[in-house]
Amino acid sequence: MILKVNGLEFEYPSRPVIKDIQFTISQGDFLAVLGVNGAGKSTLLKCINRILKPQSGTVLIGGDDAFGLSRRELAKRIGYVAQHHDGLRTTVFDAVLLGRKPYIRWEAATIDLKIVQDVLRALKLDDYALRYVDQLSGGERQKVVIARALAQEPKLLLLDEPTSNLDLKNQLDVARLIKKVVEEQGLAALVAMHDLNLAMRFANRFILLKDGEIFAAGGQEVMIPENIESVYSVPVSIRRFGDVPVVIPA
Repeated sequence: MILKVNGLEFEYPSRPVIKDIQFTISQGDFLAVLGVNGAGKSTLLKCINRILKPQSGTVLIGGDDAFGLSRRELAKRIGYVAQHHDGLRTTVFDAVLLGRKPYIRWEAATIDLKIVQDVLRALKLDDYALRYVDQLSGGERQKVVIARALAQEPKLLLLDEPTSNLDLKNQLDVARLIKKVVEEQGLAALVAMHDLNLAMRFANRFILLKDGEIFAAGGQEVMIPENIESVYSVPVSIRRFGDVPVVIPA
């Protein structure tokens, strides 16, 4: 088990956001967190990563209390990709090297440079190494921030709507990339998503949030029209094209 969340709750003054959230993630899991705007998806990720402090509940990373770890140690275990990020006026190589910050004391060592080179090669970004991030397309920038998270050598990836504002090709490329690194590197990924079809195509586990609570959780068996309609207030049907399930609004 990589992550265990138990009884997690967070609220702003007079406004509960997430309530009694409980689930676990193991190696190889691509878990999609789904729900309408305001359901608590981003808040959940921020509480796990200690950007927000929950009012109650526990978060265990590899069996250790996340709230008892130093910031440096937490960054070695969790790679976080925020929903919004600006294009930096720095090279792709240096942007990804920032992911090694938890390991660097004075200056980057040979091993840090090698890890960055390996990540860039694995994500097919090595040809972009000396280009500036703010000169890249949206899809390329998204791959760079994922590469930076991978350079941290985490066991858990937290990604907040990593495919938003991308065209169809880049949505598929980024989703495939997440699935690939999870399977090949033995990681787990917790991904807040809006696109049900993208989630059902690539994720193996799902959490459906409604009003800050888990409405349904599990594998493909929970992604049924009745659950989707209850969460999104839209009647749907599900058809299969080959092995790919597709949600079709009524």
